[in-house]
Amino acid sequence: MPMATPNILVVEDDRETRTLIAKYLRTNSCNVTTANDGREMARLMTDHRVDLLILDVMLPGEDGLSLCRKVRAESQTPIIMLTARGEDVDRILGLEMGADDYLAKPFNPRELLARINAVLRRQAAAQTVSATNGAVALGFLGWRIDLRLRELRNPEGARVAMTSAEFDLLRTFCERPGRVLSRDSLLDLTQGRNAGSFERSIDVLVSRIRRKIEPDPQEPVMIKTVRSGGYMFTPGVQALATDS
Repeated sequence: MPMATPNILVVEDDRETRTLIAKYLRTNSCNVTTANDGREMARLMTDHRVDLLILDVMLPGEDGLSLCRKVRAESQTPIIMLTARGEDVDRILGLEMGADDYLAKPFNPRELLARINAVLRRQAAAQTVSATNGAVALGFLGWRIDLRLRELRNPEGARVAMTSAEFDLLRTFCERPGRVLSRDSLLDLTQGRNAGSFERSIDVLVSRIRRKIEPDPQEPVMIKTVRSGGYMFTPGVQALATDS
């Protein structure tokens, strides 16, 4: 799971489906609370922290689409909608009203868990970028990357020489830790689609950065290669004060 024991609220009026979802998620390291309708959902969201909401479209009383719109107007709690198979209109409306993902019934519980993991990972990555916006420096494992001076200092405080391209790539990694970034997305985030930019340039830059920050560049632990995916920056990253 992308976070320790996430608190998930399942809003589903069908008892069998509700029980199946809750049982499966609990066996996969989730705290699960269930509700039968929107009124019960509202009470539980007031009394408990909810990290993700699983919301059925067809509910007694106020339907899931309306509830989705209300939740999104008040919070950024991730929402996965459950829709009847083939109900494309419900799916589209749900996404337009702020749902993060949808799943058509009937579904495999393993697929629901995969969707939950993906949504929580995206939220965690977005929160990290949001938390670092406006920061003048970021820190990881004793390293400090100064965004204003555009310089990198090692845990001993010594300045590490970096090219502009290397700095931009390391900054991109630091702003999105724990997230698999494809070479294409790294190009877009650092160099745009300028003439002469190509995926191989990312590999070259990653190799250069590894030689500067990894304990063993041949066995990297900070910038991991993800097969058929791209790269992932593994350390936790914190926004630092100017005098850190």
